[in-house]
Amino acid sequence: MKKILDIITDEMRKAFAANGYDENFAKATLSNRPDLCEYQCNGAMAAAKTYKKKPIDIANGVVEQLKDSKVFEEVNAVMPGFINLKVDASFLSDYMNGMKDAKKLGMDEVEKPETIIIDYGGANVAKPLHVGHLRSAVIGEALKRMGRFVGHKVIGDVHLGDWGLQMGLIIEELKDRKPELPYFDPNFTGEYPEEAPFTISELEEIYPAASGKSKVDEAFKERAQEATFKLQSGYAPYRAIWKHIMNVSLKDLKRNYANLDVDFDLWKGESDAQPYIPGLIKDLQDKGLAYESQGALVVDIAEPTDTKELPPCIVRKSDGAALYATSDLATIVEREEDFKPDHYIYVVDKRQELHFTQVFRVAKKAGIVPADRKMDFVGFGTMNGKDGKPFKTREGGVMRLENLIADIDEAAYNRIMENRTVSEDEAKKTAEIVGLAALKYGDLSNQATKDYVFDIDRFTSFEGNTGPYILYTIARINSILKKYQDTCENTENGEILPPSAEPEKTLMLALSRYSDVMLTCFEELAPHKICAYIYELSNALNHFYHETKIIAEEDKKKQAGYISLVTLTRNVLMTCINVLGFDAPERM
Repeated sequence: MKKILDIITDEMRKAFAANGYDENFAKATLSNRPDLCEYQCNGAMAAAKTYKKKPIDIANGVVEQLKDSKVFEEVNAVMPGFINLKVDASFLSDYMNGMKDAKKLGMDEVEKPETIIIDYGGANVAKPLHVGHLRSAVIGEALKRMGRFVGHKVIGDVHLGDWGLQMGLIIEELKDRKPELPYFDPNFTGEYPEEAPFTISELEEIYPAASGKSKVDEAFKERAQEATFKLQSGYAPYRAIWKHIMNVSLKDLKRNYANLDVDFDLWKGESDAQPYIPGLIKDLQDKGLAYESQGALVVDIAEPTDTKELPPCIVRKSDGAALYATSDLATIVEREEDFKPDHYIYVVDKRQELHFTQVFRVAKKAGIVPADRKMDFVGFGTMNGKDGKPFKTREGGVMRLENLIADIDEAAYNRIMENRTVSEDEAKKTAEIVGLAALKYGDLSNQATKDYVFDIDRFTSFEGNTGPYILYTIARINSILKKYQDTCENTENGEILPPSAEPEKTLMLALSRYSDVMLTCFEELAPHKICAYIYELSNALNHFYHETKIIAEEDKKKQAGYISLVTLTRNVLMTCINVLGFDAPERM
């Protein structure tokens, strides 16, 4: 099904061409003055320079060609040469009926599907998920779902931090606490235990204790570095401990991500990239890209078009250790071997922009990926408290993600119980759905690059631009439909009739933009624009509801049309929130 904007633009193209003007001038856009018109075309202004005519004369000629158009109800040329457009009511209702009966509500999938890898999550093994992991998980999950919805093959990779110094720190701290374990007995020759020598709670206490110790005890730090080296060199006892750490951590990480309704296709980590690093380094050297600088191995990434100086990418430190850049490049080598993706998307803290600029440029320079490979860095801002500083617990510590989810669920529960229309059990279940919507929408409604204030009171409000408000709108529609089913003999959805009043037309116009929104938002990697759209759509639905007697409408044909219209609205809203990564309760 064609996007409504494409249909409107096609009409404008025919009108421009009929007057002998280049069709490229005929682009239509959504009006920036909805008080004057619904769509607009400013092409006459640009065409005036080419054809050496007054813009208004070109505009008047185009308008004349459109007088019999079935797409437009009203077309006006306005000084100095704007063309204002209002959509025909019958055309609009026909478009609505096409949407309600079409697959994916009329959205055609992309013509050329791509294989896309989205790298998001980025949790460190042996550490609990905290609020700092929220944005990566929520934004990445939304982008993955958005990409799949428009027709791409999208692979989500958590890309765990599982191979650095933290492993050596844990091993040495464990050694200090439990020296009797067989992993620390050089004479042990048997099979290592299948059961981990620690629980997740113990593990989460071991790492910060070890990290703190390494900052004041240089000898301990050196032991940890040595343990890390032995692990990475394949030392069997430490590999066994590492496997325990991975098993215990992964189980907990999967549980916590599941609470966010976030899942990954790949549970890869830095460790998976290690076998590819020696070949990567050799390749960079053989191609003359890597050279020594102050003992380190570096690759220049600067380009003549750069507006600021960019430092070279360090791929090996002077002590021979690989860095994050090396690991990320090796991961790309692995991904090219396994998937040959058309597009890479990394969802990471915006402070990592330089790092990924370096990685992308080296990857292309070295021919790891073709020069035209799409590689996007979606850098996100900080989630802050009301004081404008990074969000903390009341005690000033970093809040665990599961505690944050519990807090917002409780706030949602209290809101629901204020005007209780459901049982306590149902309220608790509903609160979990509403709480997740509040959390995700609160994050996603902000442009990814921007910092934002996490305000639990505002996010859980049933008014304003919030997740609960969107869910309340869906619940309102469900209530209308139930009343209709309970009171009317014929409950089949009828034909959507041409709008007879402004609120009805406004709702239809909002619905008609759905396909364009879904496709454009993924192209721009902008989930916040879907949030803006469903907020606008919810406002239009609620305005229509307040201004229209739906259940009391005596004209049954008209009433059935209203029911079809609100059903279509619900379906669009449900589709959008599912793509964003949350659901709606039947009632609230």
